[in-house]
This record gives sequence, C-alpha cells and structure tokens, in this order.
Amino acid sequence: MDILTNQFKRALRAGTPQIGLWAGLASAYTSEIIAGAGFDWLLIDGEHAPNTLQTTLAQLQSVAAYPVAPVVRPAWNDPVQIKQILDTGAQTLLVPMVQSAEEAAAAVAAVRYPPAGIRGVGSALARSSRWNRIPNYLERANDEMCVLVQIETPRGVDALEDILAVDGVDGAFIGPADLSASMGYLGQPEHPEVARTIDAAIGRIVKSGKAAGILHSGVAQARHYLSLGATFVAVGVDAVLLARAAEKLAGEFKDLKPVGKAGGPY
Repeated sequence: MDILTNQFKRALRAGTPQIGLWAGLASAYTSEIIAGAGFDWLLIDGEHAPNTLQTTLAQLQSVAAYPVAPVVRPAWNDPVQIKQILDTGAQTLLVPMVQSAEEAAAAVAAVRYPPAGIRGVGSALARSSRWNRIPNYLERANDEMCVLVQIETPRGVDALEDILAVDGVDGAFIGPADLSASMGYLGQPEHPEVARTIDAAIGRIVKSGKAAGILHSGVAQARHYLSLGATFVAVGVDAVLLARAAEKLAGEFKDLKPVGKAGGPY
C-alpha cells in the first residue's frame, strides 16, 4: 500500500472539488467518527482548538484507516512546530495568517528537506517515514508535501498574486472571520464588502491555477464558492454540529430558544 503519495494534493491539482469538515474537538475518537462520514478531508486544528502534538498524532492515527485526507493547521507559521507535525505523518498543512510572499516562502521551506528547504532530518524517529520503512522517503517526501496558506487580512489579499507565485504553494484559503475583523467588520463575515472581497479573492486564486479554499457552514454559500471555482471547501465544524444538535434536542423537550447562532462561516 502506497501511503506516501499525497492523493489530496493530486485532487487539488486536477481541480476535483474536495469537501471537508473542521475537526476541533481535539479527540481521536470523534475524529474517527467523522472520518467515516464521507468527507474528502478533515482539518485537524492546532490554531483555535486545544490540540497538542500528541493529540494531533492520535488523530492522524485514528483516521488513517479511512478514505479521508487529514489536513493539519499549526498554531503559527513556525518551522519548529511544522517540523514536528510533519514527523507525526502530516503531509498537508494549512498555515495561518500568511501576509506576504516571504512568509509563504518560509512555510514552503519548513516542509522541505535541504537543499530545497530547512526541514530537519529525523526520519528514523518519525511516523512520517514509518521509521525508515518507506523506500526512498527522504528523496520523495518533498514532492508529496502540500502547502495551503491562509489569507486573513487586507495585507494578505493585496499580496495574493505574489503569495500564489511562490513555488511550493499549492493553494490559498480565505479565512472569513479574521478577514472581516481585520477589515473593520468584527463578527460580520457576511458584510457585503467582505463578501465582495472574498469572491474576488477566490477568482484571483483560481485564475492563478492554484487551489482556492474556504470554510462556510451554510450549504447555499458553500455551493456558491464551489461555483466560483473553489476546490477545497469545508462545510462545517464538529464542535458546532454537536453544540447546535444538542441545543435542538434539548429544546424539543424544554421549549428552549437556541443558545448559539447558526449559520455563517462556522
């Protein structure tokens, strides 16, 4: 069985839409439950969810038996953290808050072994190489890495073409919540000005030939982004699905009003 070839990266290059779900509960058990639900990819979130290197590893292990691609979001564009995440077996990263070509190039360098990058060589200790059981891992690994960068600020939007031109950047993901906040519309990701910016950014990403991605829990809005050419679209968050479903069930018996807000990016 070929466990090194990154099929998710190949699907993005082929322009095949990939539908995903955010895994934010930091649990190998819940990640395995959603891994069998039929999604193409899961985002193991290390930025806003309470994941550690150990919980990330456990989730990578728990979903490995399912036909779903794990994507890991580190807390920051940090080469030390990225190195550790890669050694646990992640091949696709969603790097937050990238605002320049230089920052994008740093993310690419962090996932590549020298001389193409700065990733430290420790494959004998690493699950990524299955402890050096994968033939020619060191020679093949660089080509199987998929780097997706998050565009979440006006500065990132302005630099979008330069970021996408960086060799090794496979795609760009628009973060509606942070983008709206940095545009002056905190908590208003559906604001018309934000919506126009997002639509235009997706068009620019698609035009570049790179993959465009976004998260939105509204089915109609998610389909809208797919119609614009976005190819990796997350359509929900496990924690939000649980919260809203639990509230709805309680409300059936206690006549409670919904506690949390439904809809929007999450």
